[in-house]
Amino acid sequence: MAMRPAAAPVELNRPDTQEGWPAPEEQTAWYGAPDIERQLAEAWRGKRMHHAWLIGGPKGIGKATLAYRFARYVLSTQEKPDNDTLALNDDDPAVGKVAARAHPNLLVIERAWDERGKRFRTELTVSEVRRTVPFFGTTAGEGAWRVAIVDAADEMNRSAANALLKILEEPPRNALFLIVTHAPGRLLPTIRSRCRRLMLPPLTDRAIATALADHGIEDAAAARASALAGGSLRRAAMFADGDAADVDRALARLLDTLPRVDIEAVYGLADMVGTRGRDERWRLFQDLVAAWLNRRVRAEPEPGAAGEAASPHAAVPLERWAEVWENLGRVVADTDVYNLDRKRSVLSIMQALARATRM
Repeated sequence: MAMRPAAAPVELNRPDTQEGWPAPEEQTAWYGAPDIERQLAEAWRGKRMHHAWLIGGPKGIGKATLAYRFARYVLSTQEKPDNDTLALNDDDPAVGKVAARAHPNLLVIERAWDERGKRFRTELTVSEVRRTVPFFGTTAGEGAWRVAIVDAADEMNRSAANALLKILEEPPRNALFLIVTHAPGRLLPTIRSRCRRLMLPPLTDRAIATALADHGIEDAAAARASALAGGSLRRAAMFADGDAADVDRALARLLDTLPRVDIEAVYGLADMVGTRGRDERWRLFQDLVAAWLNRRVRAEPEPGAAGEAASPHAAVPLERWAEVWENLGRVVADTDVYNLDRKRSVLSIMQALARATRM
């Protein structure tokens, strides 16, 4: 009887990856501030390496990319250039091994895949953090240093945070922890106190435009995406994507006509972002509305608008925008917590915006 071929392993998209873009461990380019790299390079060359670095800042600005970039630099056994960057030659063995997560001296601690639920766990659990015990308990290969990347520390539950704190209090020799966090203030104060902080600023529009151009995004799409990104390359990549760009254009057309409401267009937008299973579109819609409200409060022009033309809604009182903002947060929270109909929520939000702009 013929043997059935073994099923090919399923390639899982991790929570921090975006389809069509390199994962943080695969990204060899650095689009962030040069000073960030310089701090790490100087600490390494000066033999002043702290055992734990807290790499913080908003989502999508390159924190995980920097962590893997520094891990490659530390784990490389080749002579490093005497400059202020962490760049390595592409043929350095550490580059390929880190990109494949196959370096024996690298441990990545992140949310695990739940085989039963067929999804990633919502928390980073203590069992993941405890993988550091055998990792640091073995003899290091291919060099003396071992690196553990925690991505992201915000997702640790209480038990996981306490387990990480314990090993940070008594770190093994030649151990380096690179702890990625989107909100450092939410971590245990005792964890923060045992780390050297490295806060990353948002990326500049020019840096984002360069990254998009390197990825083959056309100038017009890159300019719009950069302006909407708020310093996040991840967000810019979403806006440059055709699917996200469709949501952006549909919402922008509706917002431009407020307080008049095109009901048919609103229903079209609701179908686009409110259908079950389109979680990314739903979150994108929230982000776009929140960004639009933020620009109204700050009296800022729309991205790509010529000059500093005043918004047609400039006369709307701040108190009314604050009320709409509060209503947006309440509708979104209730929709997610109580699993309400997202299409109805889109209609409710657009109606609230129309009411707010009527003078």
